[in-house]
Amino acid sequence: MQDAALQFLKDLLHAPSPSGYERPVQDVVRRFAKGFTDDVKTDWHGNVVAAVNPSGFPRIMLAGHCDQIGLLVKHIDDKGFLWVHAIGGWDPQVLIGQNVQVWTKSGPVAGVIARKPIHLQSPEDRKVVPEIKNLWVDIAVQDGNEARELVAIGDPITVTLGFRELRNGLASAPGMDNKVGAWTVMTAAERVARGNPKAAVFAVSTVQEEIGLRGVQTSAFQIDPQLGIVVDVTHATDCPTIDENQYGRIKVGKGPVLYRGPNVNPVVLERLVAQAASAEIPVQINGLATAASNDAAQLQLTRGGVATGLVCIPNRYMHSPVEVVSLNDLDQAAELISQFCLSVDATSDFTP
Repeated sequence: MQDAALQFLKDLLHAPSPSGYERPVQDVVRRFAKGFTDDVKTDWHGNVVAAVNPSGFPRIMLAGHCDQIGLLVKHIDDKGFLWVHAIGGWDPQVLIGQNVQVWTKSGPVAGVIARKPIHLQSPEDRKVVPEIKNLWVDIAVQDGNEARELVAIGDPITVTLGFRELRNGLASAPGMDNKVGAWTVMTAAERVARGNPKAAVFAVSTVQEEIGLRGVQTSAFQIDPQLGIVVDVTHATDCPTIDENQYGRIKVGKGPVLYRGPNVNPVVLERLVAQAASAEIPVQINGLATAASNDAAQLQLTRGGVATGLVCIPNRYMHSPVEVVSLNDLDQAAELISQFCLSVDATSDFTP
């Protein structure tokens, strides 16, 4: 991955984007997109749309949601502790012992999530599986009045953001799901802009996927695409305790995953597979028997129906503060999608 592309990814991962509060990360997306197209718009829902050759045909929408899971301040008690609700799907056990940031109007406020020390826990305490409602955020204030001067009800919270490069081209960060999707679709569009596209390509950093696939609905209705490719993360199964018999054999660093199944147009899939073979881009194939639990489910159903493809990035430890992906998988996904877009013209037929 080139230095500029890596910096774009780092900038995304350092910007907060809990569902409904995506503006900081969308600012990063807009700055990057303005480097390859003047046609960058943000709708009132918060989706950022970067268009390349917008008068071309057919219209291809590339969707990667930028929002991450987080927490929301629901109550501030008289001692100054913050009580929270989840934004998206957390395993509460991974939150215990985390450093967090409360994103307020005046800037981030540092805090921690912890629990009663092991020394003070009864045998019954140790058997209890924590729930979000049992967790609190400590922002080191004297009382509730001080806390309320700093924090407002409804402020979003993330675990402390960052980026760590690991061995063998891997990297770890909170929010890989799915800032890597936003990175991939925007990077693919940048590469399309260097070519001679016949199709119109709309790269969209969609919002609010984690709370109901919301941003893709509004942006796709506005764009009215004939073709669409959704980029999201998928579960890597190359770590202990995950059953390959149930979830397939998906490895980090072995290329992006192309999905087969009723949510995917078979001609789009065939063309992606052929494009990957021609460009010697490694891909992994997995099956999905139902509608995807990501933006592909809604994109396929837009207006009269969209010929949809689903390209996913293998991700270990999804919905945790230590999500792990391969930088090579990201780069290969962007290259595959850009070549797919450049191969499409007005004569292309995606009728199943």
